[in-house]
Amino acid sequence: MGTKEPEAYEESYYTASQWNLVARKFKKHRLAIASVVILALFYFLAVFCEFFSPYLPTTRFSAYLYAPPQRVRFIDAKGFHLRPFVYAYTRSTDPNTFEKIYTEDRSNPRPIRFFVHGDPYKLWGLLRTDIHFFGVESGPILLFGADNLGRDLVSRNFYGSRVSLSIGLIGVSLSFLLGCILGGISGYYGGRTDTFIQRVIEFLTSIPTVPLWMALSAALPPNWSPIKVYFGITIILSVIGWCGLARVVRGKLLELREEDFVMAAKLVGLPERAIISRHLLPSFVSYLIVSLTLSVPGMIMGETTLSFLGLGIRAPAVSWGTLLQDSQNVRTVLLHPWLFIPVGFVVLTVLAFNFVGDGLRDAADPYK
Repeated sequence: MGTKEPEAYEESYYTASQWNLVARKFKKHRLAIASVVILALFYFLAVFCEFFSPYLPTTRFSAYLYAPPQRVRFIDAKGFHLRPFVYAYTRSTDPNTFEKIYTEDRSNPRPIRFFVHGDPYKLWGLLRTDIHFFGVESGPILLFGADNLGRDLVSRNFYGSRVSLSIGLIGVSLSFLLGCILGGISGYYGGRTDTFIQRVIEFLTSIPTVPLWMALSAALPPNWSPIKVYFGITIILSVIGWCGLARVVRGKLLELREEDFVMAAKLVGLPERAIISRHLLPSFVSYLIVSLTLSVPGMIMGETTLSFLGLGIRAPAVSWGTLLQDSQNVRTVLLHPWLFIPVGFVVLTVLAFNFVGDGLRDAADPYK
């Protein structure tokens, strides 16, 4: 029995497809697997942000301006409680600096309840409901604190994740299409077409990326709706993103277009478009997937940078970049460090995508 199992495993290894081998290698990369779990959680929260947010991103609590994060507790003077709770805040004013001081009112615990009724919303703009994942019966719950207008930062970070995470995927998708199409045409046909496309790529890559993004973003009409600005920023971020992928696709096609299987496809009578899409591009699809994964963080950082500078997503829309606009003042960050929480989401997302890309690259490498 002991000898048959290794033999069966070895046989399955040599008969496995390329994707099965990639999956086996990828599962051994623990950091990449953990990153996949983190990204899945972030995207799940982004898709259902209305449900998981205790309030709408515009809900204000005027008595809690710059309120610090509330601590979730299980133990009070009476002992341990199975249901978590937070203490209500009492507010006072410092007579010297006139700063608002918030202290916990130990006599006023507020149990955290799940699936509570709160602000009404439309899930995905379709289903009208007022059920939220968690909340308290009276007063606000501010697990990440509040901003200068008294808005809950948990809700605003969850809503912001939908914009920041989706703009990365959509922007990379557009870059992927442009890179594959233009790179495929350039590498397969060559000649004047190749020369023209390569000169365009060289021109675009010679321009500093951030100033180009800023110039194009500033050109967007100020009266555009948040939806138009969202897609405008997505297209702007995709202007440069396709150049690197197009060059890689071109190099691969220059290498593969003289192979025997391409000649056989031509003799059979397949059109050139089918040869590129069905035979040439799939031959290095693993590299394309890795390139896509590693490109998403750049798109997210681009949107965050533009929104932080006031040239990206505009209010009332919320993204991680717009949330960081409140932390541009060093004094504000020192006094209210919880305004810097969106940076944690950005860093975790970028690191997770990079680790997933590293895991995919190692798994797709035939020499490892």
